[in-house]
Amino acid sequence: MNLQDATALIESIRSNLAQVIVGKESGVNLLLTALLANGHVLLEDVPGTGKTLLAKTLARSLDCTFKRIQFTPDLLPSDLSGINYYNQKSGEFQFRPGPVFASILLADEINRATPRTQSSLLECMEERQITIDGVTHELERPFLVIATQNPVDSQGTFPLPEAQLDRFLMRITSGYPTFEEGVHILQRFRQNNPLEDTAAVATARQIQDIQRLAAEVTVSDELLAYMMRVVEATRTSPAVRLGASPRAAFALLRASQGYALIQGRSYCIPDDIKEVAVPVLAHRLILQRGPGVREGQSAEVVLQVLREIEVPAEPAVLSRGGRVE
Repeated sequence: MNLQDATALIESIRSNLAQVIVGKESGVNLLLTALLANGHVLLEDVPGTGKTLLAKTLARSLDCTFKRIQFTPDLLPSDLSGINYYNQKSGEFQFRPGPVFASILLADEINRATPRTQSSLLECMEERQITIDGVTHELERPFLVIATQNPVDSQGTFPLPEAQLDRFLMRITSGYPTFEEGVHILQRFRQNNPLEDTAAVATARQIQDIQRLAAEVTVSDELLAYMMRVVEATRTSPAVRLGASPRAAFALLRASQGYALIQGRSYCIPDDIKEVAVPVLAHRLILQRGPGVREGQSAEVVLQVLREIEVPAEPAVLSRGGRVE
């Protein structure tokens, strides 16, 4: 797959999403970036803002296996992974796969499950495999976990531990729609749900090809150094108790490459890094405890770092025809 084919495929998926989702252009771009970067997404927003609808629309746009599971306090790890059960007809144990054996897994309200159940996703998200009764099973490719959680209602929830949050490439928050977008939503859903008419426009093989192309997006040494300066600045910020890890730096690289590709480029520029820095880094920071610390301040820390770190000059990139792009 070349850049032109990839750009056309991305636009097809984006067009599918636009037929259902009103507004949320930034959230859509970030979700597509995570898909291209082979990462997982945590959609965090208040109820009724279209988190589940966004995930289901993306799944409908891809010709891949899709499973949704509602997380509840009584959900067990085996409800996710599957179980070995005794088949009386055959007289032997057989494996019944769980919802994780899908290309796209929607984990709805993930913070309502117990930490034991939440941790059952760690191996799946990091290694794309799961071990059950000593047997390791490979998961489908591509494999994307889209988890949702409500940050407002904390009753009956179990906050995700840092190790679990670190497995998510991005945390995306879109907020309420504008007045004009709200009117457009009512008009679009007045008679029927456009999700029902959404058809797949990309196959699993095409998604894997485009993921490989995203990993080949050029990132100059100057931009790599810029990424590391941003990451290290989060570790020295007085408001931060624990800064971004090396895994966070790698996530920033992959996300920047994916974002560049959805913009139709085969190379990164500083703006790509700036666009993905907050959703990639903010949820990985642990802030200092104190009366002045408030919810959402981690995003402000990343934005402050971006303002303070000097941006490298963009080198000229020559196309195959010798012209400067």
